[in-house]
Amino acid sequence: MSHVFDPNRLQFYLTIPGPCPYLPGRLERKIFTQLDPLDGPHLNNYLTHAGFRRSQNVIYRPACETCRECRSLRVRASEFEPNKRFRRVLKRNSDLSASIVPAIATQEQFDLLKEYLLTRHETGGMADMDFMRYEMMVEECSAETEIVEYRLPNGTLIAAILIDRLSDGLSLVYSFFSPEEQKRSLGNLMILDQVKRCAHQSMPYLYLGYWVPDSPKMDYKARFRPCETLTHRGWALLGETT
Repeated sequence: MSHVFDPNRLQFYLTIPGPCPYLPGRLERKIFTQLDPLDGPHLNNYLTHAGFRRSQNVIYRPACETCRECRSLRVRASEFEPNKRFRRVLKRNSDLSASIVPAIATQEQFDLLKEYLLTRHETGGMADMDFMRYEMMVEECSAETEIVEYRLPNGTLIAAILIDRLSDGLSLVYSFFSPEEQKRSLGNLMILDQVKRCAHQSMPYLYLGYWVPDSPKMDYKARFRPCETLTHRGWALLGETT
């Protein structure tokens, strides 16, 4: 007998309030549930469309009592056309090769991740990650996951991104890159590359996680237009003047 996914059997939990990482002076809470090996891919797909976000084997959504600023955002891949700024990013990185690899943790990936975290997120929650935790993040995720690696002509790995495959597109889970290659705008490059990939494979959306309008950390996501945010009435096109 095949396993049937039943969303009515889910158990959700609520975190205690903590400092918001995006808006100073505010508190955040999250509602979350666990992914398991059988239901993981189905649950990840089902809840991502409802505004949740995966982190390792947990999928969560903000549940703040007085704030609704975190908004799920997805790019309309087939309609996207890179602007002048994005075309420069693509040209600047035309020497790189990209390859899709299985979700298997490697020491090479981990070394790059540690370099990225120590430079860009030294005080973040992942700063003390060891290889075993990275292995769990990549391999024990209970989702349809893959990694895209970006390499220089000499074979050096300078960027990688963890991606979940959904029924209507791709969801970007986590990306990291060499701090020494800042001029390449590798974060933007990886998004551009996956938007193009979605369009080529007739997948309508690329999910970028949460966008917070008043957070400088999140400004970049709204540049990939046309894009939609999840509202109380469903997914809606983000206005050009927003």
